[in-house]
Amino acid sequence: MSSRSFLSTGTRVALATLAIGVAGAAIASSADAADPRQQLFEKFESAVKGKKVAWVPVWLGVLESEWTRVMQQNFDNYGIELTVRDPNFKSDVQLQAVSTLINEKPDILVVQNPTTTLLARELKRAMSLGIKVIQVNMSSNTTTDAYVGADVPKMGRLLAKEALDACGGGKSSGKVAILQGEATAAYSLDMTNAATAVLKTDPSIDIVSSQPVNWDANKASEITTNVLQQHPDLCAIISVWGPQTAGAAQAVKNAGKLGKIKIFVASDGQPADCDMVEQGLYTKNLSYTADLQGEAIVNAALALLQDDRPAGSTQYAFYTTNYWVSGPQDRQYCFVVPE
Repeated sequence: MSSRSFLSTGTRVALATLAIGVAGAAIASSADAADPRQQLFEKFESAVKGKKVAWVPVWLGVLESEWTRVMQQNFDNYGIELTVRDPNFKSDVQLQAVSTLINEKPDILVVQNPTTTLLARELKRAMSLGIKVIQVNMSSNTTTDAYVGADVPKMGRLLAKEALDACGGGKSSGKVAILQGEATAAYSLDMTNAATAVLKTDPSIDIVSSQPVNWDANKASEITTNVLQQHPDLCAIISVWGPQTAGAAQAVKNAGKLGKIKIFVASDGQPADCDMVEQGLYTKNLSYTADLQGEAIVNAALALLQDDRPAGSTQYAFYTTNYWVSGPQDRQYCFVVPE
C-alpha cells in the first residue's frame, strides 16, 4: 500500500488548499514587489522624507512670505523640515545667517541674493560641503545647483516694448524714465540693461532718467518728482518692481498727470499691484505670480533631493511665466494673501 493511502480525503483537500494559498500569497507578494508605481513612490519618499531645507530671503516681505507659505505647506506634506531666517533687509545679518546655516549642514540651501556678490563665496562653500543650493529670483555671480525665478531680461524687454508702443516713433516727447531697484542686484541690473537696449533701438526715445530707488516707494516718489520738474512732458515710466512704484504713481498723480504718463511695472503679483492697475495708477503690470514661483522652488528642491549627483554638479533652471495685468479681468495673476 502506498503512503498516499494513509491520508484521508479531507486531509488531502486541506493540504491542496494550503498549497494553493501559499502559492497565491507568493504570487501576490511578487506582484507587490514588482509594482513600479509603488517602487517609484518608495524611492521618492526615501529621497525626501526627513531631509532639511534652509531658506534665507532678504526679508520676509509680502513676496517672500508668500514663497515661504507655499514652501512650508508643501514641505510639511512631504516630511521635509524647513528652517527660515529673516535678515530684515540687513546684508550683514543675512551673510551671517547663511554662514551659520551652512555649518549646520542642511540638505538644501535656498537664498534670495540682495546683490550679485554678497553671498557668492558662501554659496560656493555650501556646495563644496555637499549642500545643494537654490537661488531665487535674484541670483549672484556664483552659479549653483538651481535657479528659480523670472526670466528677468525678458521682462525688461517686454516692459520696454510697451513703452516703445506708447511713446516711440515720434508720436510723443519720447521721454522715458526707468526706476531701478538696488543697482547691484542682478534682478534690477539685468532688467534695466535689457529694457535700455530695447529702448535704444528707437532714436526718438530719450531715456531722461535711470536711477536706483533701493526698492523704496519714498525714494521712487522723490526721484519721480524731480524728473517731472525737469521733464514735465515725460511720456512713460518703467519700474522693475511693483511696490516701489507706488511712490512714483503718487508723484505722477500729484503733478496732475495721471493717465497721461504711462507706468509699466514688473511685479511679483502682490494684490496691491493689481489694485494699482484697477485704480488707474499703473498702466500695466507684468506679473510673475509669487505663489507659482513658490511651487517651482518646491519642485526644484524635490528634484535635487532625488538627484544622486553631488552638490555643484547640476545647473537646473526653473523660469516662471509672465502675465500682463491690465484690469480686473486679469486679477487671477495676482496672488491672494491668506488671512
